Amino acid sequence: MKFFPLWLFLFLALHLAAITTGDSLGDVQFLYLGFVGANLSVDDTATITSNGLLELTNGTLDSKGHAFYPSPLHFLTPNGKVHSFSVTFVFGIRSSYLSMTRQGLAFVIAPTKNFSDALPNQYLGLTNIVKNNNSMNHFFAIELDTVQNVEFKDIDSNHVGIDINGLNSIQSHTVGYYDDLSGSFHNLSLNSGNAMQVWVDYSGEAKQINVTIASLEMEKPAKSLISSTFDLSTVIQETAYIGFSSSTDEIDSRHYILGWSFSMNRPAPKIDIAKLPKLPRNGQKPRSKLSEIILPIATTSLITAVGAGIILLLRRRMLYAELKEDWEVEFGPHRFSFKDLYHATEGFKNKNLLGAGGFGKVYKGVLKSSKLEIAVKRVSHESRQGMKEFISEVVSIGRIRHHNLVQLLGYCRRKGELLLVYDYMSNGSLDKYLYSIQGKDTLNWAKRFWIIKGIASGLLYLHEKWEKVVIHRDIKASNVLLDSVMNGRLGDFGLARLYDHGTDLQTTHAVGTMGYMAPELICTGKASPLTDVFAFGIFLLEVTCGKRPVDHSIEDDRAVLVDWVLKHWREGSLTDTVDTRLCGDYNVDEACLVLKLGLLCSHPFTNERPNMQQVMQYLDRELPLPELTHADMSFDVLSLMQDESFDPFTLSSSIGTISSISGGR
Repeated sequence: MKFFPLWLFLFLALHLAAITTGDSLGDVQFLYLGFVGANLSVDDTATITSNGLLELTNGTLDSKGHAFYPSPLHFLTPNGKVHSFSVTFVFGIRSSYLSMTRQGLAFVIAPTKNFSDALPNQYLGLTNIVKNNNSMNHFFAIELDTVQNVEFKDIDSNHVGIDINGLNSIQSHTVGYYDDLSGSFHNLSLNSGNAMQVWVDYSGEAKQINVTIASLEMEKPAKSLISSTFDLSTVIQETAYIGFSSSTDEIDSRHYILGWSFSMNRPAPKIDIAKLPKLPRNGQKPRSKLSEIILPIATTSLITAVGAGIILLLRRRMLYAELKEDWEVEFGPHRFSFKDLYHATEGFKNKNLLGAGGFGKVYKGVLKSSKLEIAVKRVSHESRQGMKEFISEVVSIGRIRHHNLVQLLGYCRRKGELLLVYDYMSNGSLDKYLYSIQGKDTLNWAKRFWIIKGIASGLLYLHEKWEKVVIHRDIKASNVLLDSVMNGRLGDFGLARLYDHGTDLQTTHAVGTMGYMAPELICTGKASPLTDVFAFGIFLLEVTCGKRPVDHSIEDDRAVLVDWVLKHWREGSLTDTVDTRLCGDYNVDEACLVLKLGLLCSHPFTNERPNMQQVMQYLDRELPLPELTHADMSFDVLSLMQDESFDPFTLSSSIGTISSISGGR
């Protein structure tokens, strides 16, 4: 007889699942201490690393990954109730950027392990726009999410949630635990990069779901973080798969499972943390010193070579020279080096040019260290007046997280030049689709309406939901960018103003784009949330009609879009204004709603305009749109502007520059 080698026995004991199955179909138990050799079903980016980590996402942007126990389990008792079960797992989230990850992961029980139609990004690889919250999904999930998605009513950007058939959690809580001695709550951060342990327990008799989370080195806290009563027999089917799902968006996040145990009708086996594999290094990989250190070998016989080296070094420093003052130290994490941006854009070559205009030029780039795709806007700033306040606001806006806002990652300053760094949006700007630039397909109505609702959600967040009031001041189709799944994202915060909630608005330079600027802004220079609402109203008409706010090629009643739509509304022919490129294929009720809402939002008198909370309620059909009357809508924007000595046919298309903004702060 051959003896089983001791070393191989120890290896299997450390790394493979110990599985015990009872006599009944509802009695199963397993334990994974690492996943080397584990027989899991994985797809998309999910894989098992050489050291035994279950890697759900590998840093690829806009990706998803799943890993499931290979066989379905029998969850129902003979009387149709769900067995009690217990789950424990250890996870970790890492990124090239310390304390910055996007999206998250979920433990899931589902009737299938095929999630090919699910989306990444905020959908966590579990569902999509159409199927979210559909009772036919039959899945139960515990989400660990690092993004506050307003459309799912997330409580914050660091939460645990219980999900039934969709991403709108039935109960959620900020990540943390309750101390056993004092009973006080202690926060934990999913973005910390540290491994954490999660316990999920379901009592079939009490129909009680308990979720607990703690740091890796801690024992399970006595008090659960979330305790919810819900009968899972209304969701989970007779046989179902158990496993994990995860996704990323524009940040190269990596989601890992280190260990996992499960048991039905008994506590899950305890995970021995000493036997778990280690997480990879957090943050960016250290740069090679050889790539940054120039070691000229100088001798007395090579004076000419040394001189040439010194000249080359001086020219290199001048190439990457930046402006940096003492007050910018506090903004360190949000400041990019010009050298990194220069190399990311290949020296700002024309082949990487995304767009150009009065604001400057925008270039596509890829950061060498993290492979993150970015967009870099170069604008001039000759004036030093107000620059400190301006940069402070740029950094503040960089902390905003919302799925319908382009992420402002940071900035860089050089003499006479300011560089703003944004997430790169792969599908470009909305106006290129509206006006049929070569190679761009015309957007159908469903996508247009989805984009409209998304931008409305983003504006509501800026005006009312964030810690400060943010007035964008330049809402237009060219500043709405489309990500990889055609979600609309409001970008270009170069003109934005920040205020504390409840404070008086200040007068400043009138900035924005002609055609979108409210009459009171042109007259007084005082921007407010309602001036953004005016521009959003013009945006609604632009998206629905497929026409620019002001057409400089004609000078009749069709020249100003809002007046042209208003004329058709008065004549009862509102649908004649809908973009002819839709060829009549659109939802008439939705289109008329958007057109009327556009007229209401772009009313020249501020007290007639709704706020963004009301706009969202109109679009979601939670409130009926007020009936428009001829008395209320008896205005002509072109005439009103000309009465105030402003003529869109003679004014330049854009008012204000970065210099004037910084000077006005």
